[in-house]
Amino acid sequence: DISTLGHYELAQHRELREMIRVAAWDMPLLSSLAKPFERDPSHFLRWRYTTYMGEAHPGAAKVVVEFRPDELPGLNKDELHALLLIAAQRYNPVKGVIKMSSDTYPEAAQNKRYLGDTIGKLIAEAKANAEKFKDMPLDTRHVRKPKYVKRRFPEHWRLTEQRREQLLAERKEQELEEGKRVDHSRIVGG
Repeated sequence: DISTLGHYELAQHRELREMIRVAAWDMPLLSSLAKPFERDPSHFLRWRYTTYMGEAHPGAAKVVVEFRPDELPGLNKDELHALLLIAAQRYNPVKGVIKMSSDTYPEAAQNKRYLGDTIGKLIAEAKANAEKFKDMPLDTRHVRKPKYVKRRFPEHWRLTEQRREQLLAERKEQELEEGKRVDHSRIVGG
């Protein structure tokens, strides 16, 4: 008989083969059922989870939520400004998105609940203190410009047709000279 570890390895092997079988035979059939994504405006929170395909991993409990503050229902201009001030560095003015994450609790559902409660508290604080934050400017120093700027290739560096022909002629001349050297046994060919 096989040991316990052997049975465990066989079970993993069977699971992997089942996934490969599904990917090969069932998933292509699903493409016929595909339809374009239309986001429901009432679902303004975008949740992101990480799974490790059945493995126990400490990062699997982490939950990330993103939302556009201007899509939140029931906020006027001053309350929206107060929310952005309270969110501080979690707000990215370039993308217009507030991003928060939590991995405090051992389960993803607990972290999602915590983030939902935190967003509710942020909105409540923004509504309660909108007048206090009305005159404060939004600090965006935490947003950095992209480190690498895509450069355009200078036009005057491009090869002209005349220069291209000149280079081809020089290369052909070099090949002829090398061929003569091989013919005169100055260089070993091959």
